[in-house]
Amino acid sequence: MKEQNEVLYYKLITDHLKEMFSIIYTPTEGDAIQNFSRLFRKPEGCFLNILDQDQVYDNLAQFGKPEDIDYIVVTDGEEILGIGDQGVHPSRTLAVVLDCGTDNEQLLKDELYLGLRQPRVRGDKYDKFVDTFVQSARKLYPRAYIHFEDFGLPNARRLLDLYRPHMACFNDDVQGTGCVTLAGVMAGLEVSKVKMTEMRVVIFGSGTAGTGIADQVRGAIAADSGKSKEEAAKQIWCVDKPGLLVKSQGDRLTHAQVDYARDDKEWENISHDDLLSVVKQVKPHILIGTSTKPKAFTEEIIKEMAKHVDRPIIFPLSNPTRLHEADPKDISEWTKGKALIATGSPFPPVEYNGRKYEIAECNNSTCFPGLALGTILSRSRLLSDKMLVAAVKALAAMSPALKDPNKGLLPDVVDVREISVMIAKAVIKQAVGEGLATEEGIPKTDDDLDGWVREQMWEPRYRPLKRVTK
Repeated sequence: MKEQNEVLYYKLITDHLKEMFSIIYTPTEGDAIQNFSRLFRKPEGCFLNILDQDQVYDNLAQFGKPEDIDYIVVTDGEEILGIGDQGVHPSRTLAVVLDCGTDNEQLLKDELYLGLRQPRVRGDKYDKFVDTFVQSARKLYPRAYIHFEDFGLPNARRLLDLYRPHMACFNDDVQGTGCVTLAGVMAGLEVSKVKMTEMRVVIFGSGTAGTGIADQVRGAIAADSGKSKEEAAKQIWCVDKPGLLVKSQGDRLTHAQVDYARDDKEWENISHDDLLSVVKQVKPHILIGTSTKPKAFTEEIIKEMAKHVDRPIIFPLSNPTRLHEADPKDISEWTKGKALIATGSPFPPVEYNGRKYEIAECNNSTCFPGLALGTILSRSRLLSDKMLVAAVKALAAMSPALKDPNKGLLPDVVDVREISVMIAKAVIKQAVGEGLATEEGIPKTDDDLDGWVREQMWEPRYRPLKRVTK
């Protein structure tokens, strides 16, 4: 349908997002990606090959004039999950694949594999390839916002830190997951009456998503309290395969983990090589799982947490469903219905003692479209930390749980267009306040800004046809 009638395709999705979401997003898209070489019909987007770096600029130049592209989504495919967007005209977006090879033995042996059949290139040659793309994209499409998607753990945070100070860019795995999770945390704190400056957070799974969440939580604590980022990080305990991250792990810590490694002296003669030991010692208000380790949040761990806080906030976020750290129904049973829960995949409501509680889904799709829309419409030179916090607060303010504690902590993804308007407005206001917005004529009143944003959002509608007589 998308190939034959793009307007109808987007109209179907817009009007029936709940029914269509599992088809255009996880889990179906995962199957489609795995079988891409066999399903391939025609290319959509720009495929760049690391062996042909001298052709990057010319290949990118085929997709329009400088003013034609607003939004570039780029991936090197190392940790694929997915991507989608709302509000920007499809013809003004550009999808880019940086093919650097693959370390998947099955694909290397597959004669039908359409990608580069060689081990994945890393190091200086890889960095040069990414930089060639970035500089070419900036020169060809200077107004475009660049969205990094599904880059591997060694590169995601590193590349974001490299380019963020110089242009408007975003990494969904690092920042998107962190933003939507932080919005759920903020709503949970409001319901549980815990101050952000007092909360204790344990994150189990310290890869790209886990450290990305830690970054956003740390930034929010710092903004809320005036603390330095170093001080704010002391409210966060990150746990990975070796146990709690501590400074003595040295070179085994990734670039993103270093900021959250605890001083070994704090844990001298205290067990910290498993999650239960850390929970017993820290007594967290919030437990977040991004480990992809099924059933890691055991009954003993959850009950230990519930001993020390009135409303434990528990987010088993690993995808897909079979990798969740715990089932929401079990969490509710183990905490006697006290837990505030959000998950990484859709779950039905749970019931305890006759009370039904809705399970929020921490879906990045509720956050990154509005972030992109606000940044694009304001023509912001950068996407700042304060713009991210503004987006998070706008999303948290729409939490159904603020009106009814039995409702979900986050709004439903079916309302993504309305959510995107609210987030875009907050992002634009912050960009203007920081002097980052370059677009002229941005309305100053909230009502005018609301209309201005809505007017520029693309709607899937057929153009009216007029009969022309000779």
